[in-house]
Amino acid sequence: MTDPLASLLERADAVSARARERGALQPIRTEQTWLEDAGLRFSVRWVSSLALKDRARVDTVIRRRPDFNPFLPPEPSLTVGELGPRHLVVLNKFPVIERHLLIVTRHFEDQCAPLRRSDFEALGALIARHGGLGFYNGGRIAGASQSHKHLQWVPESAASLDDFLPETPAADAHGLFTNALLPWAHAFVRLDDGGGALATLPGAAAGARLEAAFHQACRALELPVDADPMPPYNLLVSRRALLLVPRREEKWQDVSVNSLAYAGSLFVRDPEQIDRLRACGPLAVLAAVGRPTH
Repeated sequence: MTDPLASLLERADAVSARARERGALQPIRTEQTWLEDAGLRFSVRWVSSLALKDRARVDTVIRRRPDFNPFLPPEPSLTVGELGPRHLVVLNKFPVIERHLLIVTRHFEDQCAPLRRSDFEALGALIARHGGLGFYNGGRIAGASQSHKHLQWVPESAASLDDFLPETPAADAHGLFTNALLPWAHAFVRLDDGGGALATLPGAAAGARLEAAFHQACRALELPVDADPMPPYNLLVSRRALLLVPRREEKWQDVSVNSLAYAGSLFVRDPEQIDRLRACGPLAVLAAVGRPTH
């Protein structure tokens, strides 16, 4: 029996190529620079000065009507296929990163609603098979641009948690640990230990592992796991670890911050914003929109 997950990325590439030809996929061309802070590297992308029409695409995302739902249903030309009984894999219509996939619930659920086992199973199956970085922007204050529940995935070449993990994490008995370099409230949970390593688990077991790790991180940060709506938070998941970051502000000045920023990947509109990021320092920026450590 053919495993549809095995060919998921190849199918995504084929759908992407056709969608580009038809104009359904509208990538945002960017330039990139790097900032360093306390030994951590941050990638900063901004809209290319040679691509003025891409600025309009950014505005489309930012100014979209609050009642507009691009996922009910998603555009057929951007739909890659099923991922379990409750989710579809859809291409990001305005990607900054190649192979940026959205894991969208088939029926409407709010982005502030609690994550369920089925959400973790869909994300866990994808990461167990293909690695990369999964993430979730829990509400608009956490950087979500759409209210329909959707998790996201990017390849490891685009963003990784590895640099943000302490070199020798002092995890407790439940695999929980923090990184003293990160000046905001957060919780990591190890996922690469023992016989239960995420990469070795089938989808249902990987989902159960992720859900348990998420609940552990929520308890450590005193976040209610079943509140509806949930308080705003960013969730990032790799094969090695899960990271949970409570949020209190959507933006630092006029710079939007989503989950990828906590894996060292920031997106801005123009070089002037980069100058301000550099002057303040990325760690201080992320601390300003996160919850204080005490």
